[in-house]
Amino acid sequence: MPDVQPLVSDFVLKLKRRKVEGSHAVARQTAELLRSVVSQHRMGSTNQAAALADAIRAVGEHLIAANPIELAVGNIVRRVLHIIKEEDISSTAVGIEGLSVTAVSDDEYDSGNDDRPTLSAAVLASHARNTLRAPSLQTLLDDIPVSTALSHSASSAGDSDGKTGDKSLKTRKLKHDVIAAIGDLIEEIDTCYDQISEQAVELIHQNEVILTLGRSKTVKEFLYAAKEKKRSFRVFVAEGAPRYQGHVLAKELVEKGVQTTVITDSAVFAMISRVNMVIVGAHAIMANGGVIAPIGMNMVALAAQRHAVPFVVVAGSHKLCPLYPHNPEVLLNELKSPSDLLDFGEFSNCMNFSTQDGTPLVDVVNPTFDYVPPKLISLFVTDTGGHSPSYIYRLISEYYSADDLAVRRMSSS
Repeated sequence: MPDVQPLVSDFVLKLKRRKVEGSHAVARQTAELLRSVVSQHRMGSTNQAAALADAIRAVGEHLIAANPIELAVGNIVRRVLHIIKEEDISSTAVGIEGLSVTAVSDDEYDSGNDDRPTLSAAVLASHARNTLRAPSLQTLLDDIPVSTALSHSASSAGDSDGKTGDKSLKTRKLKHDVIAAIGDLIEEIDTCYDQISEQAVELIHQNEVILTLGRSKTVKEFLYAAKEKKRSFRVFVAEGAPRYQGHVLAKELVEKGVQTTVITDSAVFAMISRVNMVIVGAHAIMANGGVIAPIGMNMVALAAQRHAVPFVVVAGSHKLCPLYPHNPEVLLNELKSPSDLLDFGEFSNCMNFSTQDGTPLVDVVNPTFDYVPPKLISLFVTDTGGHSPSYIYRLISEYYSADDLAVRRMSSS
């Protein structure tokens, strides 16, 4: 795929240099890149889906290796692999000749009306699967009735059923359907803040006191939405040392008229007894219901559990990771620069110049993330609704295939 190779190389370089950080930005740009890869991929005459998935895996391996701490990259790669698999199954089933049934019931059937649209068995099966799961965010956002979507699928199926012998048409349809599904995924990522914020008024009540740590855009939009619904509440913001992102969040909340109190991280346990609820963001939600979150979050969760305060995590579904914390592919943490804690001038005074290599007499450890086990979490609020930690595995089973957990290219043999 020579046309997209410069795009892949450029994005890999951005990931390595940390020019793109944050799960939302990383997930969106990864999805856009993979959509370009699918668009530019040359489909062969046989095994089109397998070849397309192999191309995605080849790109996915480079992207994941560029910055393993950004788990959203692997999430989107696996989501796209799952999309290819689903679209291939649907396309193959539609292509089976002789499997069509009328779209109307037996009571409404009129033998003299031969021009009624027909639905293939695969379309009906796909529709049945969709009715068993929650409607997609795209369907909810556009307010498209299920019957309308089914009618559209019927007309598309009717066109393709008449041309099952045309392999080029099937190939184009597979690529088109995958690109459209990735477009829906991008739309899902873009609208996750709005979908999550709509649930704020159900969770935040009048005169409540809420505690949060650091700076999360999802949390910020969640609190904004509650304020716009005329909820009166106070927010305790732990400053999130050593980068003090809580200071930034506090200023943003004050600008919206939210009563805000900044506290030190060490004061969380002292203040938690006054709090009605803890609302925090997350870097990633693992398959066991645990969370990788900014440093200090485990301390907040332990304090909340000790005082029986609900600990709520708000995060988009693109942060759902099908891996477990103990998986070797998961990089749980990253060490940031010691300059966040000590000035270089102060650090140079700690060097032992009596030795040849100038070994430091003090070591500085500055981790980025914390791990919060599922037993400390009360509720997840995602763009698909509220879920308990024990339900996370069900969500993951809808978004990912079990054989795509390890993103690696299939053997050529």
